[in-house]
Amino acid sequence: MDKKNIIKVLEPVVRLENVHSVGVIGDPGCEGLGTYNMKVYAGALEESNKDDITLIVGDLVPAGTGHHYRVIQELTEALAGNDVYSLRGNHDTGAYTEYFGLKNYALLADDFAVIVLDNAVRAFEEEGLLLLKQVLAMEEVRQAVIAFHIPVPNHFIQNCVSEEEFARLKNAYEPWREKVKYLLCGHVHSRFEDRVDGIPLICTGGGGAMIEDVSKDIRACDVEHHVVHFYVEDGTLKYRIADLSEDCYGREREDAVLRQKLEETVQGELLAHFRYLMFADRAERRGLDQIAALFRALAASEYHHARNFYSVLEHPAPFMESVGAFIPGEDFEYKYLYQMLADYAKNHGSPLAEQAYAGAAMAEKVHAALLQQASDVENFPGETVYVCPICGYVMVGDAAPERCPVCGGPKKQYEVFGGK
Repeated sequence: MDKKNIIKVLEPVVRLENVHSVGVIGDPGCEGLGTYNMKVYAGALEESNKDDITLIVGDLVPAGTGHHYRVIQELTEALAGNDVYSLRGNHDTGAYTEYFGLKNYALLADDFAVIVLDNAVRAFEEEGLLLLKQVLAMEEVRQAVIAFHIPVPNHFIQNCVSEEEFARLKNAYEPWREKVKYLLCGHVHSRFEDRVDGIPLICTGGGGAMIEDVSKDIRACDVEHHVVHFYVEDGTLKYRIADLSEDCYGREREDAVLRQKLEETVQGELLAHFRYLMFADRAERRGLDQIAALFRALAASEYHHARNFYSVLEHPAPFMESVGAFIPGEDFEYKYLYQMLADYAKNHGSPLAEQAYAGAAMAEKVHAALLQQASDVENFPGETVYVCPICGYVMVGDAAPERCPVCGGPKKQYEVFGGK
C-alpha cells in the first residue's frame, strides 16, 4: 500500500523521529478549491517541503463535506514531499475526524513539541487543555509551540476568542510557561506577529486564501502569501517567514505537451466566452432579456474556466513590476502590427478589417500611455476611465466627450471605470 503524506492522527501523543523543522501553512481552502485558488496552496506545499513535516493550521476546505475533504487530500498527496498534519478550522466541520483523525494531539520531536488544540468553535475543548498540561509536564519537553486556529486576544484584531477562553488556555500552561516558546494560529487571511501574555504570537493565514485588509495597520498590499518555517538552531526553536512569489508554482509548465494543450484550452474557453457575450448582445437588442442573461452567465463561466487553466500556465513577474511588463506589447500593436494589418486590409479591399485595426491601434496607443502612468502603482492618480463599447476607444478624465472621437458612439453608452 502506498504511503500517505496526509497523516490521520489516531493517538493523542505522536512521537516523531528525525524531525527538526516544521513548515506551517494557514487557511488554504476556505474560499474554495478551484484551480486559481489552489495554485498558492500548491506553491506553499512546495515551499514547506523544505521542512521535515508540514502543519496546516486550519480551514483546509470551504465546508466540511466528504467531497471537499477528498479533493484537498488528493491535491495534497500529489504535491506534498513530507508528512502533513492538520488542525481543525472553523470551516473544517462535518467529516473532519473521518479524514484527519483527532482534533487535539501533540507532536513530540527530539528538540521541541507542537501541541495542537481545537478552538474552531471559539472555545478550547477540555480534553485539549488536559492534553496540554500532560505534555508540558513531561520532563523531555523543553520548548513547545501551542497551535490553534482562531487567534487569542491581541493588539491587532478583534476577530479572536474571548478573554475568558484565553484565560482557560493560560491557566492550562501557566505552571510550565517557560516551555511555551510560541503561540501559533491562522483564521485571519493575512499575517501578523505580536506578543501576548509575554509569549510571541504568530498569526498566519497566507497559504491560499486571498490576502485581506484586516486593520489600518495590516493592509493586504503589505502582506504576501507565505509559509512559516520553525526550526532548531543551536538547540533553540526559532522561526522565519518565507514569502511566496506570485509564480510560486509551475510544475505543469515543464511538460511541453501539457503546456501546449493548456494554451489551446485557454484560447478555446476565451473564444466561447466572447461568442456567448456577442450572442447575449444580440438577444438583448431583440428584447430577450432572459436569454441575454443566460448567455452572459455562460460567458462568465467560460471566463472562469479560462482563468483556471491560464493560472496553471501563468509566469507572472512580481506585482509591483507587472504593470510595466504589459507596455511593450501595447507599443508594438499600435506602432507596428495593427498599422501593418490595416494597410494590408486596405490594399486587399477589406474596409471593415481596415477600420477595426485602425480603431484598435488608436486605443492601444492610449493603453500604452495609461500603463506607463500606472507602472508607478502606488502613485497612480486614479482618474475616471471611459471605454466606448462600439469601437473600444479609451478616454480618461473627469469629463468625457459627448461622442467617441474614433467611431462617434454616444457618451450615454460609455462604460465607466474607476474614479474618485
